[in-house]
Amino acid sequence: MEESRELLDKIKEVFQCKEVDVRAYSPLTLAYIGDSIYDLVIRSVIVERANKAVNDLHKKATHYVKAEAQAKMIFALQEDLSEEEMAVYKRGRNAKSYTSAKNASINDYRNATGFEALMGYLYLQGRTDRMLELIHLGIEKSGMTI
Repeated sequence: MEESRELLDKIKEVFQCKEVDVRAYSPLTLAYIGDSIYDLVIRSVIVERANKAVNDLHKKATHYVKAEAQAKMIFALQEDLSEEEMAVYKRGRNAKSYTSAKNASINDYRNATGFEALMGYLYLQGRTDRMLELIHLGIEKSGMTI
């Protein structure tokens, strides 16, 4: 029998996490968790589609999780975002980060941070269906194939 509880709900239950208003998180905190959940989604799809050598899986995943690809996706998605989602993206994009990407332009890095903030926001709100919808749509609209 398959459990219907969301992963985040299960994590909160097992580790006895207190409820926090997601809107209170800094945009960089949202990007931090958003980077991980987006990476998990991409890796899950890649693994489900092909049982390959780990190095090959990593190379394929890197194509989708690098800042340049995320920036391309968020530009392709902008007309599909609600006002709330656009505001979260912009907060993440405009956040002052003290790190920078090794292999990306500052513009791609900031746009990717906004994308990750949006993914984190949706995940922490339990809106995984919307998060997955945007990831799928972003990959399609940006011309990438997975």
